This record gives sequence, structure tokens and C-alpha cells, in this order.
Amino acid sequence: MTNPLLSDWQTRFEIAPFDQISDEDFAPALDEALVAHKAQIDAIAHDPAPASFANVIEALETPCQPLEQVLGVFFAVAGADSNPKREELQRDFSPKLAAHFSAITANKALYARVKSVWDQREALDLTAEQQRVLMLTHRGFVRGGAALEGASDQRMQEIKGRLAVLGTQFTQNLLADERDWFLELAEDDLEGLPDFAVQAARSAGEEKGVDGPVVTLSRSLITPFLQFSPRRDLREIAFRAWAARGAGGGGTDNRDIAAEILALRQERAALLGYDNFADYKLETEMAKTPQAVRDLLMQVWTPAKAQADADGEILTRMMREDGINGDLEPWDWRYYAEKRRKIEHDLDEAELKPYLQLDRMIEASFDCANRLFGLKFSPLDVPLYHPDCRAWEVTRDGQHIAVFIGDYFARGSKRSGAWCSAMRAQAKLPRQQTPIVINVCNFAKGDPALLSWDDARTLFHEFGHALHQMLSDVSYESISGTSVARDFVELPSQLYEHWLEVPEVLQKFATHAETGAPMPQEMLQKVLGAATYDMGFQTVEYVASALVDLAFHEGAAPADVMAKQAEVLADIGMPQAITMRHATPHFAHVFSGDGYSSGYYSYMWSEVMDADAFAAFEEAEGPFDAERAKALEEHILSKGGSVDAAELYVAFRGRLPGVEALLKGRGLTAA
Repeated sequence: MTNPLLSDWQTRFEIAPFDQISDEDFAPALDEALVAHKAQIDAIAHDPAPASFANVIEALETPCQPLEQVLGVFFAVAGADSNPKREELQRDFSPKLAAHFSAITANKALYARVKSVWDQREALDLTAEQQRVLMLTHRGFVRGGAALEGASDQRMQEIKGRLAVLGTQFTQNLLADERDWFLELAEDDLEGLPDFAVQAARSAGEEKGVDGPVVTLSRSLITPFLQFSPRRDLREIAFRAWAARGAGGGGTDNRDIAAEILALRQERAALLGYDNFADYKLETEMAKTPQAVRDLLMQVWTPAKAQADADGEILTRMMREDGINGDLEPWDWRYYAEKRRKIEHDLDEAELKPYLQLDRMIEASFDCANRLFGLKFSPLDVPLYHPDCRAWEVTRDGQHIAVFIGDYFARGSKRSGAWCSAMRAQAKLPRQQTPIVINVCNFAKGDPALLSWDDARTLFHEFGHALHQMLSDVSYESISGTSVARDFVELPSQLYEHWLEVPEVLQKFATHAETGAPMPQEMLQKVLGAATYDMGFQTVEYVASALVDLAFHEGAAPADVMAKQAEVLADIGMPQAITMRHATPHFAHVFSGDGYSSGYYSYMWSEVMDADAFAAFEEAEGPFDAERAKALEEHILSKGGSVDAAELYVAFRGRLPGVEALLKGRGLTAA
């Protein structure tokens, strides 16, 4: 019987036949796919014909279909619907894949042919897009260590393999801590919690097999518990568990893993001739240097800390009025900030949430995409990897554009956070292929499912990434969609968040779950008026994380990562009642892989642009200005990585932005 992962998928839009795939299929399919890919690479490396763009670069751009199918399915389920067997497979696959791809970079015959094409580039009649692909391919080989020889070459391959193992281990340790911990609540412990939080706690208890409500470490559950529970003792227990993920000792402790990862990254950078890993990593980003990153972060840190300090004094006075004389602690901040929001803005999240139904917010994100880019979304009835998933066909003027899959609910088998990935990226060569894009979130289940304002923002954010994939219009897969500089990739996602705050969008889609009535105008004004509420806290917890990430990679790797983290936080004057958004032992952005290593600042760098980019719409005919929408698609969303990121932004806006729009957007200009 043919392995379904290796078969020719005769399904609608060539979506993976999830109903035919079992966990036992992955290992043999991967082995066979790696053999096929190695043969493909060897044929390119040892082609007797003179090296050309077609027989080297375009040949490398030709996907190995079996490998793409296996990895596309496996990584989708490994992150969003894990189980012990899949975790075992991931531990086995990580070093195997690292060795495979490292061997490609280290293939001297292949690199010689890539370099041959690079050296004759001036004489080749290449399009601008082909020139870009050639440059990126050659650069990728060099930065991957292709020019290294002897012991240095061997050591580079060993480092890559070990980093793959450690990244997987870090991720699985974090998932285990998040999955295994929960706090059982008695009925009296539910005091003060709004109905949506009680319902979410009961649903979580059912999933855990507990006869009663529980608090888990899912952000969509623990955050409202910290906001609304008057039980300071329970808030402290829950917060300490949340903060201790990956640092509880035993087999799931990530601290030594993080230290080894940092040491290996530093060694990798040194082998390639860089002073430190940050220099190596940032060379290809918009920021270019660690100093440019630090300059931006500190421009934001100073007013953000001033605002947070002022807010902390107010919250401390509120706590004193409750008869508590100790210091304001991290498990107090959200509780008193929520009480203060209700007083100052007369805005109660418990009253707001019924207007933010998940299904209506999905409709809102689709409607904005229709008005801006002419996209239509039609439900698809196809087998997917989990019953919670749903799919849509995306069309424009009757033409198929993409398949979009949404996996929105939290569950124990899913890692925390939210992300967008593509099971298949858009490309025109060697054949036309349309994207299959997935948004994964961790919202609390309910009937109906209700979102917080932050949840709704997350939904729009991830859908912005999806649009970047779906509207891609390039020839080569390696530069398709979100294959751009890390500090540029968050621009489309953060920009799309702005449409959630457009009054006419909320008036149409923010309807009450029980009555169907639209959000009252008074509440709408309060929601928009409170958009920058508690922004000192939010900015401080983020910028602190970005500064720690940068410091980890700027110099010699620290032997004690927690001591280094404490040193950085002390140097910047971190407020005692605020913690990093992601402390080192659970900083998956930085330690689960190289993606955001020395790059967590990217959200802030992109935010400088997104605030300025949305202003372009406001300066024109408004949020749905047709000319600006066309320019956004033409110059940014469709281009992928086919042009340098700064050039793309200038083509859209006419100039690069300053930090002023960001500070204004976060309400920090006064501070």
C-alpha cells in the first residue's frame, strides 16, 4: 500500500489527505523523501553541463515534492496537535533534518556551481527577481558555512545538529509544563470571575478530566483569572506557575538548554568570522546592527518605563485602599489595572466580551480583506488534522487564490501562542502553485466562543500574516509570502490589526452574543478610547524581553542565563511589579529555533512602519482607500522577498518612517 504522505494527492486543491494519514506513516515517508531529495541535490551538484542559472539556481528552487508533503503535514500537527508519538518523532527528526540540510550547505561541489553562477552574474541576462534569488542563494550558502574547510566545516555541521536537538527539547519541555500544570478551583474560588471565565475554567476542567473548574497555563484562561479574581493567594499561585514554565527543575528545566544554545550560536558566529551572534544575525535584517536595534528599543523604553512607573503608583494606592500594605506584585498588576480601567474608562471586559464573538471577528477579518483586496471566502468541507479546524477557499473575481485553514481553540496538545504557517507556499516556477495557509490560535472554547480585545487583535494579526502568504505573486518559492527580513515580516500582520479599530468594522461585526444587537456607540467610544490603556505595562514587558534577547547574543555567551537576565533588567531599571513577557526558560521565540534569536525586537521595528503605513490610509480617503490598498498589495503583500524590504516600504510610502508614529500610537508621547 502506498504511503499517503508520498502519494499524488488527488484531493481538492491538493490539500493533504489527513483522514488517510497515521503517525506510523511519518518515519518511513521521511526516510524515503530524504533519499529522493539527496538524489535531486546530487544531480545538480554533479551535472556535467556548465553551471547556469537554470541548471543550478532554478534547479535548487524546484521543490522535492515528497519532502514538502511530509514536512508540511508533520510540522502542522507537531505544533498544533501533538501527542507522545509525535513528540518522539520530532526528537528523532530534528537531528536527521539538521544533518540533511547541513550536508547540502556543506556540499563543496554544489557550492562551487552556485559560486560559478554568482561569479558570472554580470554577464547573465537575469530579471531583477532572478538576480535577487541568485544573491540570496549564494548568501545563504556562505552564511551557512559552505566556504569552511576541514575541522571548521565539520564543527559547523555538529553545531547545527546539536542546535536542532536542543531547540526541539526546549519546545517540548515548555509544552509539557504548560500541559501538565493546572489549579483546581472550588466553587467559592470562582468569586468575582465573569461568566466567560467561569465557563472557560469548567471547559478546561473537562479537558483535564477533573470534576470541576481549573485554571491552566493557557494565556486565554490565566490572563482573565489574573484580571478578575479577588483571591490574591490564588492569583499568586497561578502567576508563579505561569512564570516558572521551563524553570521548575527536573527533566523539563530549560535553563541549561538555553545556556548551551547561546554558547553554540556564539561559536557558530565565530567560525564564520563574526565577533558575536547578533552581528551575524542582524547583518541581513533591516536593522543591520545591534546598535541600531538598541537605539530603537531605548527610544521606546524611556517613555514606556515612565508611564509604567506612574501607573504603578496609582495601582499601589488602589491596593492600599483594599487594606494590603505590601509591595505591588506581578500577580496584582492585571487585577488592579482591570479595576482601574473600569473606573477611568467605564469599560468592563466582562461586558465587552459578549460583543466579540469569535465567528463574528472571523467574518470581520474576511470582510476587511474583501473591501481592501477583493477576496472572498467560501467554507470548504475537507478532512483536516483536528475537529476544531475549519477551512475556506479564497477567491478573487472567481479565480482560486488560496486555501485558508483556521485552528482557533486552545487544547493540551497545542503549544502556546499564535502563529501562521504555510503547508504550501505560492510560486509560479517550476509550476503554478497556490498557497495553503494556516492560522493557529489559543482561544478559550465557549458556546459561543468569546474573545477578549487582545484575542481579537491576535486574530487580525495572524490573518495579516495569512494575507501576506495568500496575496504573494512571485516566481520562486524561496522568496514567496513571508520569506522576508525578520524585522519586516511583522509589518503586514501588525498593520492589519488597525482595521479591528475602525469604527464601521466594529459597528457591523461587534454584535452581542445573545441579543444580536450591535455594540452601543458609547461602548464603542470607550473601547477605542481605552485602546492605549495600560500601554506602559505592555511596552515594558515586551521591550525588556527584546533587550534581554539582544544582550544574550551581543557578547560572550553567559554561563548563567538567569544571572545575565537579572543583570540586564537591573541595568534598565525594570519595575518590580512587571516581568518580562517571555522570561528566558520559556522564551520560545528565541530558543525553539533561530527565527527570532537576536530578533525579538522585530515586532517593534515593524510597528514603527505599521503605524506610519496606516497613517497613509488616514491621509487618503480613509481605512478602505482603494488606491492605498492597491499600493499595499502591489508594493508589499505581493512582493514577498523579491525586493529589499526597505525598498518595498519606500515604494509604498515614499520614505522610511521615524519612531514618532509608534509612540503616538501607543499613547506614550506625553510620557
